[in-house]
Amino acid sequence: MLENMNEKCAVVGIFGHKEASKLAYFSLHALQHRGQEAAGISSSDGQKLHTIKDRGLVMKVFNEEKLATLSGSSAVGHTRYSTAGDDSILDAQPVFARYDLGEMAIVHNGNLTNAEEVRSALIKKGAIFQTFMDTENLIHLIAKSQKETLTDRIIDAVNRIEGAFSLVFLSRTKMFAMRDRHGFRPLSLGRLPSGGYIVASETCAFDLVGADYIRDVEAGELLIFEENKAPLSIKVFEPTPKHCIFEYVYFARPDSKVFGQSVYQTRKNMGRELAHIKPIKADIVIPVPDGGVPAAIGYAQESGIPYELGIMRNHYIGRTFIEPTQEMRDLKVKMKLSPMAEAIKDKIVIVIDDSIVRGTTSRRIVKMLKEAGAKEVHMRISSPPTTDPCFYGVDTPNKEKLIAANMSVEEICAFIEADSLAYLDEAGLLRSVNATDDRYCTACFTGNYIV
Repeated sequence: MLENMNEKCAVVGIFGHKEASKLAYFSLHALQHRGQEAAGISSSDGQKLHTIKDRGLVMKVFNEEKLATLSGSSAVGHTRYSTAGDDSILDAQPVFARYDLGEMAIVHNGNLTNAEEVRSALIKKGAIFQTFMDTENLIHLIAKSQKETLTDRIIDAVNRIEGAFSLVFLSRTKMFAMRDRHGFRPLSLGRLPSGGYIVASETCAFDLVGADYIRDVEAGELLIFEENKAPLSIKVFEPTPKHCIFEYVYFARPDSKVFGQSVYQTRKNMGRELAHIKPIKADIVIPVPDGGVPAAIGYAQESGIPYELGIMRNHYIGRTFIEPTQEMRDLKVKMKLSPMAEAIKDKIVIVIDDSIVRGTTSRRIVKMLKEAGAKEVHMRISSPPTTDPCFYGVDTPNKEKLIAANMSVEEICAFIEADSLAYLDEAGLLRSVNATDDRYCTACFTGNYIV
């Protein structure tokens, strides 16, 4: 899916390591796929917080000299894709503030569904906002709380917000990690080789810094990290899990464990399910890179049809500022994706992708493959049709721009000019992720919103 739905943001917290900011930096590299607009790190040396953030990729924002100024044994970091707010540097995270209890930095993955209501109420009481981010609401709620301790103020603040949030707070001496009662967005806990701790949006960050996965931060749980103590767990909300199933479909890196399961294996399962319920005779199975690769492997294994790399992706193409003509749009797709004519010429091809959002990229891929000599092109999608926008931290087009909300499968097939089109159904998707209850949010496929 290159059209694109974007998740995004990633958070990381490091506690109890003498080079906390460097570990946060490397962790953000591993999480770069979750947001490429801005990056930032705040660290604490026990007396003062230090913050650096800017627009751009992690490697652009930080260098050895900048990291040297982020001293201390605890740090929080963030990579940003805007789901709410602007692309101003003011809307980069961490959000830092001084208040009556000292200093604090916050990083947030998710979207608050009552953000405007909370913001309006705070402004009426005299609050002055510098950004458009949901996250800044928390700074004001904590600062204005009448509770005596930061722990109690955090609990007070999160009881006033609704929606999706995986949060990491840093004070001068403590770190706090929290998920909303539904656990929409992922957040995992790991132990560093030195004995310190890490929390991160995905476990691929643990692998890079050599941390051992302990468990997920539970839905509704607040973890408190303090020097020379094991993390203290407080159940702030009674958990009612509704994890975002699109983490498995598209967002997370295949080498991560999300919501306790391997992303790579669940995607292979989706391909197997798709081959089982939507079979078709063909010569080869090819993925749309990179999102369709695991599902295509699973489809090929289940169907017995050979797997080939029929499309190559150029990973060095960033944003291109070109004329919005049809010819230029087609050229932009070709810059990113190139067909391997030797593999697909005169073949009946099954193309596996993770989703179709607007349909325009799928249409160009089908056209490209047929121009390269494919005899037939059959599209298979390893998730159900995306019919509804997300309000829990995903940058989704509105319903009018979601092709599956406005066309039948047959009409979409005709639009993308494929020889056939089939989607994985919701039951097959839930089997793929070993769902034995209703712990997953599938609102983007069903319109059944939790909050």
